[in-house]
Amino acid sequence: PRSTLFPYTTLFRSNVIWLSPVFDSPNVDNGYDISDYFAIMSDFGTMEDFDELLATAHEHGIKILMDLVANHTSDQHPWFVQSRSSKDNPYRDYYIWKDPNGFDENGSPIPPNNWASEFGGSAWEWDEATQQFYLHIFFKEQPDLNWANPKVREDLYAMVRWWLDKGVDGFRLDAINIISKPEGFPDDPSTDFEKHTSSIPFVIANGTMVHPWMKELNREAFSKYDVMTVGETSATSPEDAKLWAGYDAGELQMLFHFDHMGVDNDPEGSLGGKWSYAPYKLTELKRILNEWQTKLEGKAWGSLYWNNHDQPRTVSRFGNDSPEFREVSGKMLGTVLHMMQGTPYIYQGEELGMTNVFFDSVDDYNDLEIHDSWRKYVVESQRVSPEDMLRYISASGRDNARTPMQWDASENAGFTTGTPWLKVNPRYTDINAAEELANDDSIFYHYSDLIHLRKEHPIVLTGEYRVLNPEDEQVYAYLRVNSAEDAAESGERALLVVANFTQETLSL
Repeated sequence: PRSTLFPYTTLFRSNVIWLSPVFDSPNVDNGYDISDYFAIMSDFGTMEDFDELLATAHEHGIKILMDLVANHTSDQHPWFVQSRSSKDNPYRDYYIWKDPNGFDENGSPIPPNNWASEFGGSAWEWDEATQQFYLHIFFKEQPDLNWANPKVREDLYAMVRWWLDKGVDGFRLDAINIISKPEGFPDDPSTDFEKHTSSIPFVIANGTMVHPWMKELNREAFSKYDVMTVGETSATSPEDAKLWAGYDAGELQMLFHFDHMGVDNDPEGSLGGKWSYAPYKLTELKRILNEWQTKLEGKAWGSLYWNNHDQPRTVSRFGNDSPEFREVSGKMLGTVLHMMQGTPYIYQGEELGMTNVFFDSVDDYNDLEIHDSWRKYVVESQRVSPEDMLRYISASGRDNARTPMQWDASENAGFTTGTPWLKVNPRYTDINAAEELANDDSIFYHYSDLIHLRKEHPIVLTGEYRVLNPEDEQVYAYLRVNSAEDAAESGERALLVVANFTQETLSL
C-alpha cells in the first residue's frame, strides 16, 4: 500500500527499489517467464498502478530498478507461440531449435547434446509438431532466446528504451551472461544428471559474443539515459567482472557474482549441489569476499548481498536465528557487508531479520524447483526420505525468501486480507515491521544507521580494503584505510570492522 511502503522506505534511507519481474507472466517461475514485456501481471495490478508507483517513488527521491529477463521468455510469449507453429515461421529463429541427434532403440529422439537444465534434467525439450528440440536452460516453460539473431536484439533493445522512456531508472539483467551460446553446441564434459549439475558454469556462461552484445546494448539503449545497471552473472570470476563492469568497460555498472552462495553446498554429497548441505567455513567465506574486494578495487565497482529471491535467509544461513541470537547476528551480518566497498542490496525482510521457514509438507511450498526435486529424489528414485528432504528444503529452498512480507502480527502478517500465494512464516508474530519500528535498538534501525554511515563517511566508499586474521574461523575482521591525501581531506584515516560469527564471548 502506498501509505505504508513509502514512509517505510524513506525512513530506511534507501535510494532504489529493485522490483522482481512484474511483467505479464503465467508465473511458472515467479515472473521470470515473461509473456508480455509491455504489460503488468494482473496479480500486481495495471500499468496505471505501475505509473503511480513510479511517480510516487520519484516524489520521495527513490528510483525504480526493473528486473529484465532477456535470456528467455515464457513459452506463452507471442514470439514463441509463432516460433513453434512451423519451421518456416518468421519467428522460428527467435529461439534456438535443433534437430535430434538420432533416435534411440525405442524410437525416442535424442537431444542435440547433453546440456543439463539449471533445474535438473535435459536442457532440451522435444516439440512433436515440428520434430525439433528447443533449448531451455531453465524450466521447459522458459525457452531461450536466440541472441545471435539481430532481429531479437533489435526488439529487445527497443523494449528497453520503451521502459526507460517511461521513466524507470535502470535494470537488473537476469542470467545475462548466458545469452551467448558456444559455437557448435558441444557436449558438456561435466554434466551429471544424478547430481543435478547444470551446464551453466561449464560451457554456457560468458560466451564469446556476450561482451560485444553488452556493448551493443549499452550503445543502443543504456548510454542514452541516466540509468543504473547490474547483471546477474553466475560462474563469473573477478577477472571476468572487470570485463563486465570495469570503469572503462562500456557495458554494465556492476554485477552479482555467486561465489559466496555455494560455501554451504557439498558437490560430493549424496544429492550434490544445493540439496547436499555442508556447514560452511568462515575462512572460505572470507577468502571469497576478500578476493572480490581486493581484485575489483580501483578497477570495477562491486555489488554486496547476502540475500535474494533465490537464496535462503542469511540470518538462518550465516548467523543464528534462535530467539537469543537472531537480532545480534542479524546486525553483525549487516555490518560486515555494508562496510565493504560496493553497492549493498537488501532483500525484503532482511532488515527485519526474517528467517528460513519449515513447512511439514511439500504441498505447502510453491517453487517448481522444490517440487521437481521432490519428485526426482523422494518419489521416483527414493534416494532420500521425505523427512530428510524437508530438512534440505528448509535449509536451501528458494521459498525461504518468498514467504510474504511480515508487516505486523495480524492475520497473514498484515500482508493481505485474502489468501496469500504462499503460507506466511509462523514466526511473523514476533518478527515483523511493526515490532522492529517500535524497538529503537532493532535490526531495522541498525540497517538504517549502516546506510547513513555509508553516506556520511567517504572512507566506506573509497578506502582500501585490508583483511585481518584470514585464518580465524570465528572472527571476520577487516580494515578500510584511506590514502594520505583522502585522510587529510576527510579526517578519516581508517575504519575497523570486527564481527564475531559465534555465540561465544571472544577475546582478541
